[in-house]
Amino acid sequence: MLQPTVPPCGSSARVRIRGGRRRGVMFRVLTFLLNAFTLRFVSKELIGVVNVRLTLLYSTLVFLSREAFRRACLSGGTDHNWRQVINLLWLTLPLGVLWASLLVCVWLWLLEVPDPLTIPHYGPAVGLFALAALQELLAEPLWVLAQAHMFVRLKVVAESLAMVAKCVLTVVLVVSAPQWGLYIFSAAQLVYTGFLVLCYFVYFLRFLGSGEANRKYFPLQCVADLLPSSVEGEPVIDWTLARLTWSFFKQSFLKQILTEGERYVMTFLNVLSFGEQGVYDIVNNLGSMVARFIFLPIEESFYVFFAKVLERGRDVRQQKQEEVAIAAEVLECLLKLVLVIGLIITVFGYAYSHLALDIYGGSLLSSGAGPSLLRCYSSYVLLLAINGITECFVFAAMSKEEVDRYNLVMLALSISFLLLSYMLTWWAGGIGFILANCLNMGLRILHSLFYIHRYFLLSQWTPLRGLRPSPLLLLALALSAVLTALSEGVFCCDGGWLLRLVHIAVGAGCLLGVLVTVLLTETKLVQFVRTQLLPRYGKKHT
Repeated sequence: MLQPTVPPCGSSARVRIRGGRRRGVMFRVLTFLLNAFTLRFVSKELIGVVNVRLTLLYSTLVFLSREAFRRACLSGGTDHNWRQVINLLWLTLPLGVLWASLLVCVWLWLLEVPDPLTIPHYGPAVGLFALAALQELLAEPLWVLAQAHMFVRLKVVAESLAMVAKCVLTVVLVVSAPQWGLYIFSAAQLVYTGFLVLCYFVYFLRFLGSGEANRKYFPLQCVADLLPSSVEGEPVIDWTLARLTWSFFKQSFLKQILTEGERYVMTFLNVLSFGEQGVYDIVNNLGSMVARFIFLPIEESFYVFFAKVLERGRDVRQQKQEEVAIAAEVLECLLKLVLVIGLIITVFGYAYSHLALDIYGGSLLSSGAGPSLLRCYSSYVLLLAINGITECFVFAAMSKEEVDRYNLVMLALSISFLLLSYMLTWWAGGIGFILANCLNMGLRILHSLFYIHRYFLLSQWTPLRGLRPSPLLLLALALSAVLTALSEGVFCCDGGWLLRLVHIAVGAGCLLGVLVTVLLTETKLVQFVRTQLLPRYGKKHT
C-alpha cells in the first residue's frame, strides 16, 4: 500500500490543535458529568428552559454583539494600529446593551413563559443570563489581543478554570438548595463569565510592561492602553476595519440563525414542550459527543493532508499522479473506517439506547421518548461520519469558485433544513429534528459523492469503493442487530442489574465477533489503521 506522508505542522499550530482538542474534550466530559448529576435533582422541564431557552438568549446576545468585530479585527494578523482597534472593540459593550434590551423584551413578553409553579424565577433568570453575556463582553478587547498575538494557553486556562468553577457551583447549589431552580444556573453562568473576564484581566495586568512583553515587541505598554483613548491627529477608530465589521455584521444574522436553527425552531415555534426540549437537548449532546470525540479529530487531520497533497482546483490528470494515488487510497481507507465505525454505532445503539439513558439519567430519560431519540441519533451518526470525510476531501480539492458556489448550496440546504425541521417536528416530535438532520446530511453526502466521482472519473482510481463493506461484515452486523435486540427484549431493563449485565455481556460478545470479522475481511483497512492512523495520533498525544 502506498504510504502517505503528511507534511509536519509548525509547533505553534500543533499547540493550538492539541490545546483546542483537549479543551473541547474536557468541556464536554464536564458537561456530560454535570448533566448526569443534576438530572437526579432537577426536572427535565428545568433542563429544557436552561439548555435551550436561556442558553439561546446568551449565545444570540454574545454572537450578535462581538462576532463581526472578531472577524474584522483578526483579519490581517497583528498588522494594525492597536489603539484604534481597542477603541473599536469597546463598541461591543454598548452594542451588547442594545441587543440585551431588545432580546430580554422578546424573551419576557413575546415568547411563551414557563409555568411559574413548575419553573419559578424565569424573569430574573432572563435578566441574569443577559447580564452574564454583557459581563463576558468586557473581556472582548483582551480576547482579540490574545488571539492575534497567539496567546494560546491563556484561552485554554481561562476557559478551563471558568468551566470548572461553573460545574462546581452548579453541583453545590443543586444539592444544597434545589428550590432555587433557575437562580442556580443563572449564578453558575455569571460565575463562568466572571472567571473568564478575571483571568484575562489578571494575565494582562501582569504581562503589560514586563520583560516578556518587551521581548515580543507587544504594541501596548500599560493598563491604560487597554481602555478607550484617542491621539490628536489620528482617527479614533480604524474606519477600514469599521466598514469591514459592518460587512460581517450584516452576515451574522443569517449565520446565527443557521447555527442555532434547532433551538430557534423550538423556542419561537413552540413545537416541543419544555420537557421534550430538555430530553432532546440531552440526547443531542450524548450523540454529538461520539461524533466529536471519534470523527472530528480524523476530519481535521486529514483535511490538512488532502490540502497538502492535492492542488486545489486542478484536474486530476494535471496533478502528480503518485500524490493523487496516495490521496485516493487514503480516502478509500477513511471512508471504509468511518463506515465501519458508523455501522457499529448504529447497530449497537439501537439495542443499548434504553440502557445507556437509564444509567445516565434514570427513568427521567429512559421512560419517555429518550430511547427512541437516541436510536434515531445512532443512525444519524453514521451519516455524520460519512459526510465528515467526503466534505473533508471535497473542500480540500475544490477551487475557490467551486467553494463559493457550494456555500450557496449549503445556504439553500440550511434554509430547507429549518423548514423541514418545523414540519417534521409537528409530525414526529423531537424525532422530527433528527429526521430533518438526516435528510439534510444525506443531500450533502450525495453532493460530495457526485463531486468525488467526477473528480476521479478520468483516472484509474475509485476511492468510493470504501463505501462497500465486505458481505461477511454485513452478515456479522445483521446477526449482532438481531441478537442484541432479542437480548434487550428479554434482559433489559427492569429486571435488575444482573440481567442488565447479561445484556451487556451479549453486546460485548457480538461486538467482539464484529471486530474479529473486520480483522479477517478488511485487511487493507486494518493495515491503514495500524501503520498510519495510530502512529499519527500516538505522536500527537505524546
